[in-house]
Amino acid sequence: MRVLGVDPGLTRCGIGVVDSTGGRGVAFVAVDVVRTTADEPLAQRLLAVADAADRWIAAFAPDVVAVERVFAQNNVRTVMGTAQASGVVALAAARAGLPVAFHTPSEVKAAVTGAGRADKAQVTTMVTRLLGLDAPPRPADAADALALAICHCWRGPMQTRMAEAQARSAELAKRHKARLAAAAKGASR
Repeated sequence: MRVLGVDPGLTRCGIGVVDSTGGRGVAFVAVDVVRTTADEPLAQRLLAVADAADRWIAAFAPDVVAVERVFAQNNVRTVMGTAQASGVVALAAARAGLPVAFHTPSEVKAAVTGAGRADKAQVTTMVTRLLGLDAPPRPADAADALALAICHCWRGPMQTRMAEAQARSAELAKRHKARLAAAAKGASR
């Protein structure tokens, strides 16, 4: 499975690709950071992020796009920009017919470091080790994008199986209720 990981942001948007090599094996493919400046109009900044997502999807043909789930922070302006960048990435993936998975920062940290409260340095160190990189990805947004991709490589298949099991369970429950309703209707005649 090939995963495009995105650490959304308007000033710096980390974007990286990782291949799952089976089990817990992962291999580095590519990483970069999309940069925009605060003096650019918001629409142009979002366009830059969307265009980069389109280019990376076309160039690397991922099976899924993993995006950091936006969480509430004290700075509403930062949250809004992150959410908007996340939205344009999800839109680019949807246009390409790709599934999008959202992972919380603590979920990513726990998957990569074993601790949901790990700091950025710990995440960068583990990403460097797990992918066998010669140097840590810089800035931290690049390492975070790779961490998202690694997280999805490890957790995505389980989440897919769980969703499939829930869908099967819901379908079985629906059929069972229909049989019960039919039996009750037949008994009342």
